[in-house]
Amino acid sequence: MPNMRMTKNEMPSQDPDIRNKNFSEVALGYTEEQAVDEAKRCLNCKNKPCVSGCPVMIDIPAFIKKAAEGDFEGAYQVIHQSSSLPAVCGRVCPQEVQCEKVCVRGIKGEPVGIGRLERFVADYHNKNVSEAPKMPEANGHRVAVIGSGPAGLTCAGDLAKKGYKVTIFEALHMAGGVLVYGIPEFRLPKAIVREEIEILKQLGVEVKTDMVIGKILSIDELMNEQGYEAVFIGSGAGLPKFMRIPGENLKGVFSANEFLTRINLMKAYKDDSATPVYKGKRVAVVGGGNVAMDAARCAKRLGAEEVYIVYRRSLNELPARKEEVEHAMEEGVIFKLLNNPVEILGDDKFNVVGMKCIEMELGEPDASGRRRPVEKKGSEFILDVDCVIMSIGTSPNPLIKATTSGLDTQSWGGIIADEATGQTSREGVFAGGDAVTGAATVILAMGAGKNAAAAIDKYIREK
Repeated sequence: MPNMRMTKNEMPSQDPDIRNKNFSEVALGYTEEQAVDEAKRCLNCKNKPCVSGCPVMIDIPAFIKKAAEGDFEGAYQVIHQSSSLPAVCGRVCPQEVQCEKVCVRGIKGEPVGIGRLERFVADYHNKNVSEAPKMPEANGHRVAVIGSGPAGLTCAGDLAKKGYKVTIFEALHMAGGVLVYGIPEFRLPKAIVREEIEILKQLGVEVKTDMVIGKILSIDELMNEQGYEAVFIGSGAGLPKFMRIPGENLKGVFSANEFLTRINLMKAYKDDSATPVYKGKRVAVVGGGNVAMDAARCAKRLGAEEVYIVYRRSLNELPARKEEVEHAMEEGVIFKLLNNPVEILGDDKFNVVGMKCIEMELGEPDASGRRRPVEKKGSEFILDVDCVIMSIGTSPNPLIKATTSGLDTQSWGGIIADEATGQTSREGVFAGGDAVTGAATVILAMGAGKNAAAAIDKYIREK
């Protein structure tokens, strides 16, 4: 009989007043008993609405059924048929607006904790199974993947399972893309990312780091000289945006990308770091997405006495995950909502000494459907800060566009690609993830990588 309790098993986690001073993972994960109990809340619906809510189409009822029976490795194998990064997705995927949003149990209570169960099952496998996956039989075809973020890793994994010889070209010195440079250790331990990438290598995927495509090699050279029959571009969107207000060139102003890269990839939070980062005492993070929450929570862990989220809309319009907002609040981050910066103030040594803001109110809905923020005249005030982190979005790096012939792009820099297949304007070149859509979620990038892998397989077989 199903467990008809109306609420999820709570996720064990560090105490807020302890975790906001360290970079260890906040959520501690289910025990085996909690996992089985939560899995038994699933009704195993015949029409499987949760599957339709998953961008990579995991057979969710099937894996949860095995988890409810205590067959955690069997549950992992079900997930791994569809997802190359289950331990990652279980931690950072916004299940509340995807698979869990359409869970039948959520109609009268809380949905099944699908993400928490995915995380548990993946962690169980990584801890208890050391046997390498069986190497697929090679089919003699070669594909290049640009970028080792979630889109690139997913595309590479799906193609490797079909026997393709896949090479991933990564610009940074470490594979993982946004998973290693963008998401903090306390949300996604880097050891987890390394484990997932190691599984792909065991399937035959080759990873080449320090390879800036467009500089060291071009896509033309990959296809015409290196012999790759198709190329997938999953280079992400790592070019930060700024507000273009006075004072953005002052010392102590960062893009969230730089700030998080220094902390996550270069370990700037360590006392002996070779690449330290400025540690402000009073920090303002401008923006309201997940990246803004990550930056604010990192600033708190670096020792800031006060950390503000400055966002021009209200709490209801915050685009960040509810869980991330709640965690930030628990950890002492102060939310300055319905406020917008108009100038960053500096002293005669070009150091940040404050940020001038103006109060906002919500007017009529704009094109996105959200109520448009309108300035309140005469409401300017100075926020006392010595560090400002801009987290207002990113766009794709223009390098690949500038060095690749026959590749059509959007005016804002995104590569134009078919939504269902990832096919670009150039034959044999596919693209997906943030390089196409602009900054989005890990799981949507994975879905794009999965679709492109199927299209690349079809393209090469037909060719």
